[in-house]
Order: sequence, then structure tokens, then C-alpha cells
Amino acid sequence: MQMSVRFIAFLIASLVNIIAMSQDYKIIEIRQAGGSKQDQEIFPGANILFKNSEKRVLLFHEGALIESDLAYFYSKDNYFKAIGNVIFTQGDSLRMTCSNIEYDGKTQMALAKGNVFLKRPDMSLTTNKLNLNRLNNEAFYKTKGVIVDSSSTLTSNKGRYFMNEKKYRFTSDVTIENPEYSVKSDRLDYYTEINQAYLFGKSKIEGETYTIECERGFYDLDREKGIFKKNATLYYNNKIIKGDSLFFESEKEYAAATKNVSIVDSLNNSIITGHYGEIFKALDSAIITRRALSINIVDKDSLFIHADTLVATGPEERRILRAYYDVRILKSDLRGRSDSLFLDESIGLTKLLNKPLTKIQEQIFTEADRNKNNPVLWFDKSQMSGNQILLLSNIQTKKLDSLKINGNVFIIEKDTLSEKGFNQI
Repeated sequence: MQMSVRFIAFLIASLVNIIAMSQDYKIIEIRQAGGSKQDQEIFPGANILFKNSEKRVLLFHEGALIESDLAYFYSKDNYFKAIGNVIFTQGDSLRMTCSNIEYDGKTQMALAKGNVFLKRPDMSLTTNKLNLNRLNNEAFYKTKGVIVDSSSTLTSNKGRYFMNEKKYRFTSDVTIENPEYSVKSDRLDYYTEINQAYLFGKSKIEGETYTIECERGFYDLDREKGIFKKNATLYYNNKIIKGDSLFFESEKEYAAATKNVSIVDSLNNSIITGHYGEIFKALDSAIITRRALSINIVDKDSLFIHADTLVATGPEERRILRAYYDVRILKSDLRGRSDSLFLDESIGLTKLLNKPLTKIQEQIFTEADRNKNNPVLWFDKSQMSGNQILLLSNIQTKKLDSLKINGNVFIIEKDTLSEKGFNQI
């Protein structure tokens, strides 16, 4: 018996809490109307409010004022539908116009339809249908929307606006148009106050001198700089730069790439790969490090140059490539090794250079020790070495024209008349 009394008391307390919670909202106020009527047969439970020549319908709820020509107000449900030249204002921070609006006072959710135009101090939004959540200060749409802020115009098929964070989340065919650039993306998070965007899915940024493609990235629209990942590609200064991660800053004319880096120079018929690279447009130069590899077209053949670091400098008509530390070269008809390399295609010159000796090494090294640091070249059936090896090519035909070796020259090749003999110079 005592248990049943406690259970009944618990039920009564629960019902009281539910009733209290259900009434924890303010009733929509009728501030003004030209007149009112009821039609229980067509609009049961509704108070039909309409305008006259002097007054329009004014409804108020939790700081929001809604003005219209006609409104169907359901007091029991705390709900109304307003029609005709609707104006929705919320203090000085938000003003929205539309053809009609439905509003639920319990959830503070509004659905605006027809030529919706939402205006805030930092932006404006135009769409055909807009959901407004006043409790969370969010607005979202699933029809084409156009947003205009101080510097850009943004369009998308779907979007959500977080008013407290001053942030948009756009999905489906997102476009930002600015006099300096354009941005297209599958999905984009955009912060209006700091003018920055986070890109998701297939994205493309086009500036006056550059184009960026990626599937994930961050872009500062004011400074035109950002970080881009996942199939990231930068088209810049007649080069195609790729990497697992790209950094680009337009104002400084600078780009950097990390991991699986490749730079394709179509004007000079060359490809450079490595694990870290930097591009300096103003200096017309590029640096690639960590297992760097250059592929150059010479005499309709590929010349592979491998080194720890590759540096390409100069304009396209006088491009110079420098390679440093443990350099290896490979072509169909020759192979080589040196400490460093210098390549100037404009004059058809390639230099294989030895490793400079320290002061102590200069004093204690024998001639044999010195020669170990010299470059080596394997050509046809010959092995050649010296302090410096020069490969000279014809500028027009790009064919190897002559070979020159300076200092401590040594050449050896297999003797054609003896199985074990060698010719040495």
C-alpha cells in the first residue's frame, strides 16, 4: 500500500513537471491589426487577422516583430502563418522580408518562403525558402542561396548560417566571386568576420596569376594565402606544383609543398620531384630537397639527375639547374656521379664537379685520396674521371656535342683484343 502511494505521488510530480515544461514559453502577442474574424469550417481554431487602410498586422514574440497583410493565428498552439509583404525584425541585428512565413512560438522556429531576403550588419542572404531557428540563432536553406558581404558574393544550393559564430556552412555547388579571385567547392565553411574559408571536397581557387585545386584546405580570402591538402595542385608561373600538402601566399609570390612533391615546367621540358619544395616567383627560382630528382629532355631522351637538393633559378630563356651532394645522372647512353652539378640549357653546358676539400684534407690527402672525390662518368664502354667533367650540347638540336675533362684525368675501357685487358689513359 505504501509503495502504491509513492508511485502515485511520483506520477503526479512528473505530470506537474511536464505541464510546467510545456508552458515554459511566452505566448505570441497581437500588437496590431486592421480587423479580425474566424472561419471554423475552413480554419478551425484560427483567429484571422487582416490589415485595413491604416493598420497592418503586427505580431510580437520574444523580441521578434512580424508585420504582414494577413495572419492566421492559432492561440492554443502558439503558432501563426503570416502572408503578404512580410517583414520580420529582431532588434537592430536582423531584418527579413518574404512572401509568407510560418512561426511556432513553442520552438521559436520560423519558415520563410517566397523571395526571402535576410539582412544583417555584416551580410545579406537571398533565397526562396529559409528556416530560421531563433533559439540556436541558425538559419538554413535547401534552395539556391546568394550571400553578399563586404567583399564577396557567395552562392550555393544548400547552406546554414550560424549567427553567433558569424559562420556559414555551404554545401552543393558553392561559389565565391571576388574581383581578385573566385572559389568553387563541394562544401565550404566560411567565417564572415575574419573572411576565411575551410574547403571540403573537390575545390578550385582561381586568382589573377594562379589556380589552386584540392579536396581539403584552408584559405584566407583577404591575404590570398592558405594551406591545401589531398590531391592538391598549384598552377603558378608556368609551372604545375603538386604535393600531399601545399602552402601558397599570393602577396609574397611564394609557394611550398611537402611530401610527394613534383614541379612540372612545361616551358623548359622538365620535371622535378622530391619531398619538400619551395617556389619563389619574384626570384624565378625553385628549391627541392630530400631525395630530389630532375628529369630533363635532352636529345629526345630523358636526363635523370638525382641529388639531395636541386635548385632551379633564372628566367625561362636562361634557366640554370644546380644539384648538390651525392649527385647521380642517368641517360640512355651515359651514367655519372659527382658531388655537385651545374646545368645551363641556354648554352648547352653541364658540369660535374668534385667535392671541395677542407684545409686539413688539402694538407694530408694523397693524390689517390683526392681523386676519390672526383666526378665519374660512364659513357659507352668507357669510365672517365677528373676534377671537373663538362658535357657540351648543341643548343639547337640538344644533342651531346663534346666532352671535356679537367684536372687529374683518368680514362679506362675494356680492351677489345683481350678478355682481361684494359686500356688506360
